[in-house]
Amino acid sequence: MILSFHGAAQTVTGSCHLVQCGGRRILIDCGLFQGGHELAEENAADFGFDPASIDVVLLTHAHLDHCGRLPLLSRRGFRGEIIATAATLDLARLVILDSASLHLEDARRRQRHAAHRSRHAKDEALYSMVDALDAIGRFGRPASYDQAIEIGPGIRATFFDAGHIAGSASILLEVHEGAEKRSILFSGDVGNDGRPLLRTPSIPRFADFVVMETTYGDRRHRDYAASVEELYQAIDATFARGGNVLIPTFALERTQEVLFALHQAVARGQFRRSLPVFLDSPMAASATEIYRKHPECFPADVARMLASTDPFSLPMLRITPETSDSAAINRVSGGAIILAGSGMCTGGRIRHHLRHNLANPNASIVFVGFAARGTLARQIIDGARTVRILGEQVPVRAHVHTINGFSAHADQPELLRWRGGVQGVRRTFLVHGEAGAMNAFAGELADAAVVQPRLHEAFRL
Repeated sequence: MILSFHGAAQTVTGSCHLVQCGGRRILIDCGLFQGGHELAEENAADFGFDPASIDVVLLTHAHLDHCGRLPLLSRRGFRGEIIATAATLDLARLVILDSASLHLEDARRRQRHAAHRSRHAKDEALYSMVDALDAIGRFGRPASYDQAIEIGPGIRATFFDAGHIAGSASILLEVHEGAEKRSILFSGDVGNDGRPLLRTPSIPRFADFVVMETTYGDRRHRDYAASVEELYQAIDATFARGGNVLIPTFALERTQEVLFALHQAVARGQFRRSLPVFLDSPMAASATEIYRKHPECFPADVARMLASTDPFSLPMLRITPETSDSAAINRVSGGAIILAGSGMCTGGRIRHHLRHNLANPNASIVFVGFAARGTLARQIIDGARTVRILGEQVPVRAHVHTINGFSAHADQPELLRWRGGVQGVRRTFLVHGEAGAMNAFAGELADAAVVQPRLHEAFRL
């Protein structure tokens, strides 16, 4: 059995891990690297394996850094099956189609700016809409939590609820080769306990080897209830100044969680004035519809709520699917909440709203998710005085709030509790983390060998 790492190795994004066993080649996730522009070359680079040789992809969840290179995998020869939970398959369709559209849009913009030059490969889209549809066409059996699926002779996979986003899973791969039986557990992204929309992550009881994320392996999150209160206070203070509240949001989970928190606040009269909310993300609006379709992913009380009311609705919620509707928001000088993607501000409509609001000292930018190094969001969070947005230098005068209690990732104590619940571990491979977080987490593990694999590094198990 050989395990190799082709993404999220000593970095946070681009999850992609390959298991070769029993004559089968099984890929766990195939995600985009996200961050600065230099990662465009990393995404277009060789996978480190032959895509045509892959028999099956097991997808932990639908975030772009876990599924975003599936169209490129298909473009380069993959013809196997993609297996995930039903909610993940629905969400991944949305994410992949949106990603293809954005890649095409970015390629056209680069080509326009480089019209005086001859066309270069770097000005082409990473993949096309046809590639995206081809990858979606390879979506196969939906997996159910806690029920093993046979994916080859002597090989079975079991999906466990990871509590990260709807449909997210940790995947236990069990392999019988001759007289030997070995198991590898892939954590995927482990969720944050005690969230209103998702269940507590399930912890498989045994695995020989664990491949584990360490996104927040060096820190504790703020209490969720305190974080929600901080959001309410930021809104109140901004409205009192006469400014807008911009919330860069990930379309999956964070948008729904913020809408849920605002819904609860309005229902109990938390705010003294009306609450105009613009959901300026067609993808987030569609994702919210998918969330409504999958009550099996939620705690019992939320599932009951979905049967009788809409926990993501607000009296003054306006969804803006058209570009013209989005542009019209910029005429609102103050007193509105604007939710738009992308969460790391690397693309999407949030950049236009930042260009119009970031220089306004009455406005607030509220970050409620992780921002990778090199992203526009990280620059603002780290205190940049000016940032470049859509070719323009924009001063940062708005109030900047970072509320990490909304994170969909487990913090260090939760990661340690999850890992500590898995018995029999011989080796733990740490992935999906920056160096500081990964090293801090490694220092807390004492019951088994710990490895921090490099990109394309392989291990015989």
